[in-house]
Amino acid sequence: MKISQLSPDDAVACAEALTVFDSARDADCPDAINHTAVSYAGLLRYGWDGVPPRNYLARDDSGRPVAVLAVDLPTYDNTHVAWFDVTVAPEFRRRGIGSELLGIGLDMAREAGRRSAGIDGWDLPAGVAFAAKHGFEQKSADVRRRQLFADLDWNKLDLMYDDALAAAGDYELLRVRDAVPDELLDDVVTMTAAINDAPTDDLDIEDEVFTAERIRAFETAMVGWDRRLYRVIARHKRSGEFGGHSLVGVEHERPHVGWQLDTAVLRAHRGHRLGMLVKIELLRWLREAEPQLASIDTWNAESNQHMIAVNDAMGYRIVARGIQYQRSL
Repeated sequence: MKISQLSPDDAVACAEALTVFDSARDADCPDAINHTAVSYAGLLRYGWDGVPPRNYLARDDSGRPVAVLAVDLPTYDNTHVAWFDVTVAPEFRRRGIGSELLGIGLDMAREAGRRSAGIDGWDLPAGVAFAAKHGFEQKSADVRRRQLFADLDWNKLDLMYDDALAAAGDYELLRVRDAVPDELLDDVVTMTAAINDAPTDDLDIEDEVFTAERIRAFETAMVGWDRRLYRVIARHKRSGEFGGHSLVGVEHERPHVGWQLDTAVLRAHRGHRLGMLVKIELLRWLREAEPQLASIDTWNAESNQHMIAVNDAMGYRIVARGIQYQRSL
């Protein structure tokens, strides 16, 4: 087996990696939506927010792509952790390829001074067995949900919006497209950090640290991923403080596909139905600006009952369940 690091400039190798991802999706979670060639190159070049993961393509002796290893070594925070994703094409499974790639990743993590390793995957027997075999323990679970625009009950959403608006009379709503204006950036940094209040269950992770530079790196990455951004912010009228926001990315290449990137409400501004308000306001905006949009995918920790209740009320349906595992190094 030959293993080589993937470059965003190597379109042929990236295309081979995508064939591995697509075949694994078809076998494990047919409803999942994978990267396109453009977004995958963006991931390799920019990461999620300026820290690219290292991805490696494994080929067999005849040159066929058989598996992909992704190694993520955070730098903004959580510098004690390494995260891995091992994807093996279905026809090449049960040959030790995944174990060999994981071993390579674990060695890289140790060399980088990491003391904790994490993997995740769909809630399937093979994945559970793979994690247990290598000493990983389940630490958290999340659920992917999808909102289908064709199924939206706008009459119900309008009633929910009016109820939320009545509870949020001290707030006004701002719409921000793509990059955040400089004059709003510091407030967005503070607001983004509210995501640290979301449940992390038993994961060995620290709070994420957000800066203006990290927000700008995220925006640059989303351009590289070929996504346009829509953000709705709830701002307290009297103080001018940002209370919460919701952010969705819509693909250029597949404009019917949308991704929920963040929804958070600052602790001091909770109890005013702001989460529901900004999410429905964002749907209204997307209905105007992106009439071709067909779906939005979101993820929530299974223990995040508040946000799950909001999503369920808005008509999201479950697509799949994922599990996060960790072990010490």
